[in-house]
Amino acid sequence: MTNYLYKHLIQPNINNKKTFLLLDDGTKISYEDFISLSSKISHKLANLGLKSGDRILVKSPKCKETLSLYLSSILTGAVFFPLNSSYTLNETIYFIEDSKPTILICESSEVKSVKPICDKIGCKILSLNANGEGEVTNGLEDLDSFFKHNNRAEDDLAALLYTSGTTGKPKGAMLTHQNLVSNALQLINLWNIDKSDTLIHALPIYHTHGLFVAINTSMMSGASIRFIKNFNIDLVIEAFKYSTLMMGVPTFYTRLIKDKRLDKSLTKDMKLFISGSAPLLTETHQDFLNITGHQILERYGMTETNMNTSNPFDGERKAGSVGKPIKDISIRINITKGDKDAVLNKIGMIEIKGPNVFKGYLNNPKKTQEAFTEDGYFITGDIGYFDKDGYLFISGRNKDLIISGGFNIYPKEIEDVINQHKSVIESAVFGIKDHDLGEVPIAAVVMINNNTKIKDLSIFVENNLVKYKTPKKYLVLNELPKNVMGKVQKNILKDKYS
Repeated sequence: MTNYLYKHLIQPNINNKKTFLLLDDGTKISYEDFISLSSKISHKLANLGLKSGDRILVKSPKCKETLSLYLSSILTGAVFFPLNSSYTLNETIYFIEDSKPTILICESSEVKSVKPICDKIGCKILSLNANGEGEVTNGLEDLDSFFKHNNRAEDDLAALLYTSGTTGKPKGAMLTHQNLVSNALQLINLWNIDKSDTLIHALPIYHTHGLFVAINTSMMSGASIRFIKNFNIDLVIEAFKYSTLMMGVPTFYTRLIKDKRLDKSLTKDMKLFISGSAPLLTETHQDFLNITGHQILERYGMTETNMNTSNPFDGERKAGSVGKPIKDISIRINITKGDKDAVLNKIGMIEIKGPNVFKGYLNNPKKTQEAFTEDGYFITGDIGYFDKDGYLFISGRNKDLIISGGFNIYPKEIEDVINQHKSVIESAVFGIKDHDLGEVPIAAVVMINNNTKIKDLSIFVENNLVKYKTPKKYLVLNELPKNVMGKVQKNILKDKYS
């Protein structure tokens, strides 16, 4: 038995002197040196008692040392649990109590506040700050730069990622070595990633997109990474001059489109722009194409499954679609109970089976059982349909479905119409309770000019949608509430305006 992630990510790069990370200050770190750093940290963690199967909760800012903890978890055989460093104390306490880590990594300023709960469960705490300094890195010069990896099987847990918790408490999705390796290998082939590539990485590394998609595909292919701490448009534009790939969220692309420096000459050496984590507006897709000559490639993934579908590297990239199922992944549309076949252009629940699908929810067998069909398909909670060419279109989340007077209303259909209006930047449609109809749709819109008459927008929508789908009210907002990955938080809108 070996260590499945070690075999694919670390072993091929142990003596690789090529640049792995290019940091904001211009520092270049080779694969060899990064693995050496991760090995030294592994010795420190092992000396503190970290063993195979133990959980390591990492709540520290994006820096090379935080990323090295991911490799250290692979080397030691631990389960890596990255957490958004901006979570409040109350939120953090929930994650500590639920995951019961053996070691917690956090900023120095937080150590005192989390110590009581860590003492209670027997969890050791190490500090790591944004500059890479702290107890994690103290004294590393005295530790060995080689760490003999612990064995882990394909089905063993590799990582723990918590869902966003928009409907109840967040749940810990248990991801295996096979989940991560199989998905990354397919994406490398699908997106033609190789050792000649340099990826622009401005995503957080506590999320499946920025960590498992971006880092795993880069390491497995031997690519370099321009590692940017936060999305900084000046740094991204500078990186276009020597990079070939970019993985981002729609917000990255809308901000780039507004910058007058963006043009075809700036992006002439880029081979691929990828977008995910939130829906990409058709207008954004077209505007980016007009300005740069590049079609953004949109794909579909989630915490529990990594990536499920993708538009092709070569071939038609359909605006508004998340592409076709990735190899070895089966996706079906469940129209009604008992109807298990994908039906052309019929909207239903998206269900998925494949080596990418997680093992279940931590400490929650009931939710795990509810998340799967009797024949083993994961019920995503997303609503969508396949077109005649086999491309998947996402219509929204099942929890966002509005049932008004007996009619099913899918918010994305209304949003697509609203967003076509020349005065609208973006919109979010959600349902509120109605005494007569049960629920009615409401639209929150961000306008180019807030002086635009809502009546004009209302008439436009009424001319393009059947009456029961038209919003009963329009809310003009300066911006829509979004999480760090750019997803609109409709639960906040519903709570505020219901």
